[in-house]
Amino acid sequence: MTGLPPRKRIEDVELMRALAHPLRAALVDHLMAVGPRTASECATAVGSSASNISWHLRQLAQHGLVERVEAEDGRERPWRACQVGIEFGNDPELRGAQLAVVGTTLARERELTERYLDAADRLEKEWQDSSGFTTYSLRVTAAELDKLIEGIDALVRPYVGAIREDAPEEARPVHLGLRAFLRLDAEGKPSR
Repeated sequence: MTGLPPRKRIEDVELMRALAHPLRAALVDHLMAVGPRTASECATAVGSSASNISWHLRQLAQHGLVERVEAEDGRERPWRACQVGIEFGNDPELRGAQLAVVGTTLARERELTERYLDAADRLEKEWQDSSGFTTYSLRVTAAELDKLIEGIDALVRPYVGAIREDAPEEARPVHLGLRAFLRLDAEGKPSR
């Protein structure tokens, strides 16, 4: 993983509040997925007006989450995400704000999944065949789970769209979500 930029670590409640806003979260997520886009392009992607998106992009820029880049054609300047991922600290006083961001993220993942499922039968067969919905029920220690997540991150991170420089021309943005947590409904000793 050497040479890959780090995720932006967020430990500021105001910044978390900005990311808990569904439209702002969708904008940051979209720009991280597809790279620089104009406010009009973002508006189409997230289902809002260009003027509303421009206002939200300016608010995100004040928090250092997005920035303007030079336009190739000299017209409307596009925006880009300033980071390639986001992570939170472990401050208990920020727990409420963290939960709000996580809730917004889960809602965004559900929206992306539903959009995909609604359109899947219209996609090229290779994309239908390569997409997957897999779940696992693991039995691991906390240390093993940490190691597993680090290993998955090391495997996936070089493909992150915002930092991948060797992507083949036919490469397209793909969403990959990972959630790993203790199953509270399965607590207790397993029967053998």
